[in-house]
Amino acid sequence: MPFSLHKGDALSVLAGLPDDCVDSVITDPPYNSGGRTAKERTSRTAKQKYTSGDAKHTLADFTGENMDQRSYGFWLTQIMTEAHRLTKTGGTALLFTDWRQLPVTTDAIQAAGWLWRGILTWHKPQARPQKGRFRQDCEYVIWASNGPIDGNRNPVYLPGLYSASQPSGKARRHITQKPVEVMRELVKIAPPGGTVLDFCAGSGSTGVAALLEGRDFIGVEKTEHYASIAADRLAETIRETLAQDDLILAV
Repeated sequence: MPFSLHKGDALSVLAGLPDDCVDSVITDPPYNSGGRTAKERTSRTAKQKYTSGDAKHTLADFTGENMDQRSYGFWLTQIMTEAHRLTKTGGTALLFTDWRQLPVTTDAIQAAGWLWRGILTWHKPQARPQKGRFRQDCEYVIWASNGPIDGNRNPVYLPGLYSASQPSGKARRHITQKPVEVMRELVKIAPPGGTVLDFCAGSGSTGVAALLEGRDFIGVEKTEHYASIAADRLAETIRETLAQDDLILAV
């Protein structure tokens, strides 16, 4: 199988994986953000933070969203240190974040031994306007490498700006789900046939993108509800990919 999905705590799972087994770490960790005050950020659930009160969906909550900034930075440094061990020399890491947590995220990834390379922008065209203010319509991707990058190993030219709306309606399976069309572009930083790791897999969008783009995938998800959704989406992607391959061979 071109993917494996582990249900459990990310630090515990990563500790059991071998050195140099990953080409790129691409993940969307809980931001521990969302709120006007420190109390709002640490006392409310993810669902309370990131969904509107009149939302008609029944998306499940997830844990890990109630750390203050110092604790978040410590946790992220720990887990990115473990991810650094798993990543091949020249491999990469891409971490989603928002404007509040951007500074601590860049600190943590460097403290974990990575070479910080820059910031990518995900523009959300359907973000709500704010009267008297600038619209907050972007999230960010911190990217870094495990040492020097050999551009000849994977000679791609990737943009630094991506624009796509968060999935909605029946396509939305997770509170903080990222668009597969964005993730399909990001996974191209891993070489074809390489392995992408997402230790906060959520509903599996990174894995779906990796499989669609010809990469292998290792996912870790702590919440049982979302691990089940991710497993179904990954299996369905494999079935669709195999069906397309069979069609091409038949033609």
